[in-house]
Amino acid sequence: MSDTQAVSSLPLTSAPALIPQQTTVGRWTLTRLISEGSLTSLYEARPENVPVDRPADYVAKVLRSEFQNDELAVSLLRSEAHVGSHVTHPNLISILAAQVNEAPYYLIMPYLEGESVRTQLDAGTLPVIPRTFWIARQVAEALNAMHSQGWMHADIKPDNIMVSTHGHATLIDLGFSCRLDSIGAVTDRPFLGTMYYVAPELFVTSRMPDARSDIYSLGATLYEMLTGRPPFQGESSDELAISHLRQVPTNPRIFVPQIPSDVSRLLLQMLSKEPLRRPQTATELIQKFIALEIETFGNWEPSL
Repeated sequence: MSDTQAVSSLPLTSAPALIPQQTTVGRWTLTRLISEGSLTSLYEARPENVPVDRPADYVAKVLRSEFQNDELAVSLLRSEAHVGSHVTHPNLISILAAQVNEAPYYLIMPYLEGESVRTQLDAGTLPVIPRTFWIARQVAEALNAMHSQGWMHADIKPDNIMVSTHGHATLIDLGFSCRLDSIGAVTDRPFLGTMYYVAPELFVTSRMPDARSDIYSLGATLYEMLTGRPPFQGESSDELAISHLRQVPTNPRIFVPQIPSDVSRLLLQMLSKEPLRRPQTATELIQKFIALEIETFGNWEPSL
């Protein structure tokens, strides 16, 4: 079993460590600290009645003690619990149990083998293009499940895509998810993570984000998976916001000439400032990804 797990999208500390004493939350025993985020801690966990010699093949996402009375932190955990327990799909993280109505607040998830796309990118590893679209298509399948049940993920980025050694992709971290019929709430939330992948309509009050905002964020993620860099750079949140709103992304073929023109065309379409110019649904996007998987199969190798 890999030591890498579906971690929070928030900044993490370095190496996982054994917790000094056996700890429990509810009916779950925490056996090892995996990582620390800005709001939560992740632990390997097992049901308390399972013998200690059995694998701890669950993960507990526990709200840190200093945020137990923080309304925003609690609301994010509640949102993740609700979506993860009501929207079911093989490519979407499942919430198996939760305590979100009283302290201590926590979620229980399956332990995912593999590593995040962010980990792969930081290691300088770019997958061959058919595999890239296979991963992106699986994320789009998860989005299709969420959108069809009235939810937007609102935080698509490389950190939130886990990939197993067999290539199975899982979309994680549902804390920013929100109802499509009350989408205005998204613009009222502070950005706790990176802004490299945020759709431009989330920066202005005159436009309402919707499912196509997730498609933009997936486009920004896919751009980085293909080129090794996000579509926009900036030294501040304001610079990034302006880039999303006004700057046209550099054609990815400038960075990686081997990228086929059809791939570049779709990528720039997903990153359109105007939502009407993007693929309109995750279903439409899935079909485009399948076609590109077939078209590029075996014909391209990464140059990085």
